Amino acid sequence: MNLKIVKYPDPVLSRPGEPITEFNAELHKLIADMFETTYAEQGVGLAAPQVGISKRLTTIDLSMGKDPKQRLVLINPEIISSEGRVYENEGCLSFPEINEKVVRAAKVRIRAQDERGKWYEMDGDDLLARCFQHEIDHVDGMLFIYRMSALKRDLTLRKIRKLQRAGEW
Repeated sequence: MNLKIVKYPDPVLSRPGEPITEFNAELHKLIADMFETTYAEQGVGLAAPQVGISKRLTTIDLSMGKDPKQRLVLINPEIISSEGRVYENEGCLSFPEINEKVVRAAKVRIRAQDERGKWYEMDGDDLLARCFQHEIDHVDGMLFIYRMSALKRDLTLRKIRKLQRAGEW
């Protein structure tokens, strides 16, 4: 089922997600729905808060549905190490049509649970590192606009307010 993406400034986006403790059929259905929604929106990652669910769950698929082996489920994720810095364009499904440069670590190592509750660690660089950081930020209640420069953030927020007044947001 295709889920509804919530847009900024919905409060669920700014709240840290609750840890997941039950790995059941309901969770598996949510994961499947999140992948379906990601593909429908032509994204590469989605966090549960972006569909209005304040949980520590994110899904990532850099192949955009073309290679099932690339599907990643991160439950209760955390970044355990990072190195380097890159400054690149980033977008977000909860901020449609907004793309701005933000600073992220070039490489990260994450720790998370899979859909069965098994803990694992994984390294990411380039786009995968950026996705890990972006989606883990979501489950921590941090939005990518707060990683922009103050000037870019102010301009972005003005643009959003203008779109809201026009009924286009």
